[in-house]
Amino acid sequence: MIKNILTIAGSDSGGGAGIQADLKTIAALGEYGLSVITAVTAQNTKEVAGVHPIPPDIIAAQLKAVFEDIRIDAVKIGMLACPQSITEIAAALQRYKPQHIVLDPVMISTSGDRLCSDETIAALKEYLVPLATIITPNLPEARVLLGPPYDGDVNGFAAALMEELDVKSVLLKGGHADGAEAVDIFIDGAATTALSQPRIETKNTHGTGCTLASALAVYLAQGLAPLEAARAAKAYVTGALQHAHELDVGHGAGPLNHFYKRGAGDE
Repeated sequence: MIKNILTIAGSDSGGGAGIQADLKTIAALGEYGLSVITAVTAQNTKEVAGVHPIPPDIIAAQLKAVFEDIRIDAVKIGMLACPQSITEIAAALQRYKPQHIVLDPVMISTSGDRLCSDETIAALKEYLVPLATIITPNLPEARVLLGPPYDGDVNGFAAALMEELDVKSVLLKGGHADGAEAVDIFIDGAATTALSQPRIETKNTHGTGCTLASALAVYLAQGLAPLEAARAAKAYVTGALQHAHELDVGHGAGPLNHFYKRGAGDE
């Protein structure tokens, strides 16, 4: 049976990240995507020019409409614009209890723009992180979650996130680090595993984090354990990056090629 994957995130008018990237990923991996939109952004491959948060009561109405009619096999959470939206989402997740929740703490865009306030970050840590099956910060987001005094290597950041946050597992994305390999760190309290793929030299990285988190939600819904789901999601993103040059979208950080497997069959 085709799985139903809900993405709760902001809309990207350029189509490369957010809700648009999530739905493309879910479709590319063979499942059915649903959406709750938390913000509308004026965005392209070069910048985020504006953010309009969706009122919390409309977010709550979207959640109610989806959960009360449709079986949800996994949830991916991305950009959240205000603390009130976070509390509405947390209340819905506690009420409807989806089995898998992937939280991508979107705080900084690919172009470097700060996307949420300190109050929103605090609410995310208090209300949503404890509900998540796995969180997927990159290194800049990990620094925000841990606070300015903390600094260290990728392994240290992953361990600190497990210690300081009430979280079940972490996939710390290492794309911002240096080296020929792009190394992510998966940690669940029992073990720490480095997931490595060759670093792809491309400027088309817009939406990489959204895509990874959505793929992770899909693979969890398909029955993979968190570590194996993380491994499969990283492999999918690597392939989408390798084929990103086939697209001609914008003059800045372009999007991934989510449908690179089209016509080639599944790996």
